[in-house]
Amino acid sequence: MDTTIEKRSPWSALRHSTFRWLWLASIASNIGTWMHEVGAGWLMTTLSASPMHVALVQVAGSAPMFFLALPAGAMADIVDKRRYLLMVQVWMAAVAMLLALLTLNGMMTVALLLLLTLSMGVGTALMMPAWSALTPELVDKRDLGSAIALSSLGINVARAIGPAIAGVLVSLTGPWATFALNAVSFLAVMAVLYTWKREQTPALFPAERLLGAMRAGWRYSRSSQPLQAVLVRSAAFFVGASAGMSLLPLIVRAELNGSASDFGLLLGSVGVGAVLGATLLPRIRDAVNPDHLVAGSSLLYALVLCALAGVRNLYWLIPVMMISGAAWIAVLSSLQMAAQTSVPNWVRARALSVYILVFFGSMAAGGALWGFVASHLSISLTLLIAGGVLLVGIVLTLHFHLPVTETEDLAPSLHWPAPILADDQDQERGPVMITLEYQVDPSQAEQFRLAMQDVRSMRMRNGAFSWGLVQDSEHSQRWLEFFFDESWLEHLRHHGRVTRAEQRIEAAARQFQAVGVAIRIHHYLTPTKSHT
Repeated sequence: MDTTIEKRSPWSALRHSTFRWLWLASIASNIGTWMHEVGAGWLMTTLSASPMHVALVQVAGSAPMFFLALPAGAMADIVDKRRYLLMVQVWMAAVAMLLALLTLNGMMTVALLLLLTLSMGVGTALMMPAWSALTPELVDKRDLGSAIALSSLGINVARAIGPAIAGVLVSLTGPWATFALNAVSFLAVMAVLYTWKREQTPALFPAERLLGAMRAGWRYSRSSQPLQAVLVRSAAFFVGASAGMSLLPLIVRAELNGSASDFGLLLGSVGVGAVLGATLLPRIRDAVNPDHLVAGSSLLYALVLCALAGVRNLYWLIPVMMISGAAWIAVLSSLQMAAQTSVPNWVRARALSVYILVFFGSMAAGGALWGFVASHLSISLTLLIAGGVLLVGIVLTLHFHLPVTETEDLAPSLHWPAPILADDQDQERGPVMITLEYQVDPSQAEQFRLAMQDVRSMRMRNGAFSWGLVQDSEHSQRWLEFFFDESWLEHLRHHGRVTRAEQRIEAAARQFQAVGVAIRIHHYLTPTKSHT
């Protein structure tokens, strides 16, 4: 059976009704979110002229992701995503309405705005891993590429519309209206989630505990080279690129003497550029590999930062911001596609939570950094420095190659024989040591050892917390591989996590096994008090 992600119409994912309605609802919600961004950024410039305070609005919205991404990803993998997302949407709608009421009544302060922005950031942090991992449940694998592209397109359609509406609203009524409409915008997503009849797959094992699920997700992320490449390339781009958005309100208000409508116009230009860029991306991807696409787009964004440093004409900044949107969506969608398609189902939300953690952590750290620098230097010089950081990041990360994994079969292979546990043993008992004894010709020992390094990475990312390979001192052809899982139950889960693609990794190492000699496998349980 062909399990590759086929090239299809960019709109093919919309034939899945739940995805279609949720996509439309998310556009409405994202329009509200971008309206909120404009309202919060502009409100802070009204409350304080400090570059640090303005930059801290972005920091407050992004920082919770840095602390909550891993727990949120683990939760999304072990609970009902529909109910979980409904609860988070209710929380965010309540915070947005409170923002609106306090602002309308003139009760908003710098500290209160940052606190409520932080509260919205908490909701976003809890939502995003589950939301990102939801897509493969709504479409089949053939339409996954279309769904990811449409999700990015929807965000940027909202990015083009939301700021423009917000700029007009802020000019006419003040920022409170943007917060109120943001609260209303969550209702569409809540309605679709409430009516969605999610298919429930019977669980073979009890649900993982939160801390254990977090450890498993962290081990996977630490041992997956494709995902690591995505994370490094993400940090290299977003730390420098964050300067543009975090300092844009100050450029408009302090250096252009512009209005909220001007600010919304520039943010809307970013969205228009992103939409135009998204329509061209499929053709560009056919001609350019992901590494070159991300590097070229990063270079383009560095030039955008240089233009922001020198151009002080609103109408000249419009095409600059359109170019920034096209460069941004090229990088963001390439990184998201690589992260989404390089991980199996069992750990998808957790792996994506690590990617989201790096994304928001980089944005938060970058926002704070460039706000601090701009407080001591000029805005123009700060933007030039940020552009230089982007260029350095391109050079330093060239050898981190993004995965091209659309053809990888990440379905469970289920090729390991079922282990046997005595009837009187507790499945929660552990740790468990698993040993595999190999017979390898001494002339092939080095090749075998190198092949086993890939096996090590596979064991670690699928659940092992320790691994080793030793050679018999008396019989040089005898090798013993050993690894530890946290419990017998976790070892059973390990069996179900190995993918068909990873089966080839095992085969590459086992080709050195002596012909006609079976690999001997044993399982050992840590003794309990009753067994000592």
